[in-house]
Amino acid sequence: MNMGQSIAIKGELSGAEDLTLEGQVEGKINLPENVLTIGTSARINAEVIAKSIVVLGQLVGNVTVKEKFELRAGGSMQGNLKAPRIAMADGAIFGGKVEMPGAKAVAPISASPAPVHTAQKLEPVGV
Repeated sequence: MNMGQSIAIKGELSGAEDLTLEGQVEGKINLPENVLTIGTSARINAEVIAKSIVVLGQLVGNVTVKEKFELRAGGSMQGNLKAPRIAMADGAIFGGKVEMPGAKAVAPISASPAPVHTAQKLEPVGV
């Protein structure tokens, strides 16, 4: 479903199908099993829950994603993001905190010195 530029919604938006927004939404967007695309002309100020989100416009608010969050060039997001997979393009703007549930922490590199190898003198064979 597409929501055009001239549409403005204040309140809660929920559904059971993929949605592309080009207008303005203020409030809450709940699409837990669907993909939300925030178009280039969209201005969203909402708490968002979705399976996947692609941002090309402006998004302000806390976001929870089940699968993947993608912030494309020219898109912006301000708020806290919780998603297992994140992709941000060069030219995208992000401000906030990121939490990646299910991601495995990488062990820190130890500060111990590198192993020391000693040179051995090699004797020529058959001379």
